[in-house]
Amino acid sequence: MSKPVVAIVGRPNVGKSTLFNALAGERISIVQDTPGVTRDRIYTDVEWLNMVFTLIDTGGIEPESSDIILSQMREQAQIAIDTADVIIFITDVRQGLVDADSKVADMLRRSRKPVVLVVNKVDSFDKFLPDVYEFYNLGIGDPVPVSAASKLGIGDMLDEVAKHFPENLEEESEDDRPRVAIVGKPNVGKSSLINRLVGEERVIVSDIAGTTRDAIDTEIIWNGREYIFIDTAGLRRKNKIKEELERFSIIRAVTAVERADVVIIMIDATEGVTEQDAKIAGIAHDRGKGIIIAVNKWDAIEKDDKTVYRYTERIREILSFMPYAEIMFISAKTGQRTQKLFDRIDIVLENNAMRVATGVLNEIMSEAVAMQQPPSDKGKRLKLYYITQVAVKPPTFVIFVNDKELMHFSYTRYLENRIRDAFGFQGTSLKFVIRERKEK
Repeated sequence: MSKPVVAIVGRPNVGKSTLFNALAGERISIVQDTPGVTRDRIYTDVEWLNMVFTLIDTGGIEPESSDIILSQMREQAQIAIDTADVIIFITDVRQGLVDADSKVADMLRRSRKPVVLVVNKVDSFDKFLPDVYEFYNLGIGDPVPVSAASKLGIGDMLDEVAKHFPENLEEESEDDRPRVAIVGKPNVGKSSLINRLVGEERVIVSDIAGTTRDAIDTEIIWNGREYIFIDTAGLRRKNKIKEELERFSIIRAVTAVERADVVIIMIDATEGVTEQDAKIAGIAHDRGKGIIIAVNKWDAIEKDDKTVYRYTERIREILSFMPYAEIMFISAKTGQRTQKLFDRIDIVLENNAMRVATGVLNEIMSEAVAMQQPPSDKGKRLKLYYITQVAVKPPTFVIFVNDKELMHFSYTRYLENRIRDAFGFQGTSLKFVIRERKEK
């Protein structure tokens, strides 16, 4: 089921990041071995009363003059309107109501998206409550007083946010058509690929507005099977500074990946893999999605008999955290290998939802242990008792051991490789949970 997306919008210094970190809690400091994902983290999963949603900090406003602040706030609000199910509009009780707040409020009101108006820095309700009433003038509902720094009023705010979550999330999860997100940097050819797939098949059923947000989803039928393609293209203005474009394309990628079963990461063959590609790939890896890396504009590359090998090596080197990803070399412009994408998508979907019988898993584990002794520390050796698969999408395994501390990352990776040797699992990450069980 896709998680609702909540975006935070507001002027500089009103406490967006403080609120983001307060809601993210300790999750923000999780250290992962995925390059570029934990730096400048702008999204996180938040759980409230058994509901999980993805929180996005649209951030990124660096003031030079009031005009620039306003234009950047509008850009920020537009991104939130395009991608979020609910918008948290954060203001500052100490600065009071300012002109930029009113102008952004007009935009948000016209969008007809649910907005929760939050007045921050209310460290004392008795002292500041009269000042909170001023924000009724924005005309976007009741202001919710909070102090992000002191974590006051956060629960009331989340109750308001949760009221606006789409009721059709369950229905969407029952729609079993595969969802494929095409993500990548701006101008890498995402729209061209969808147009190519639509144009060649000529069996497009309809352009349906995204069920939970305003991205356009495209239905394509191939060999009698329906697919929903989620396009993350269409950044509004091309003249924005590079960092903002980068941030916004990552926000778009997060929301698209959240809804997808398979993610096609498009890379520009003329540029090679960039740091931003690694960030976007990291999001899909984090979320345990099926992954295909499509190297586009392959027609524009001068080739010899080693070109594919060199490109593949380079991709594997930079995206070393996802050695399982399928790699394809395509041209959206000429149509080269684009039709083969559907075969790869089907394989990856199957692997992402594959189940392995417990008996077979334990046989593989026993053989692996016999071939390579588990690690030991200070005379105590790791014992592996039992392995079982507990979930799919991504395939998730629980291993019961005598001491979690002895289960080194490298040994988990070794077991993963043995399981992949037996079953492939191309195109999907595998998740391992280590549990301790005392010896009887």
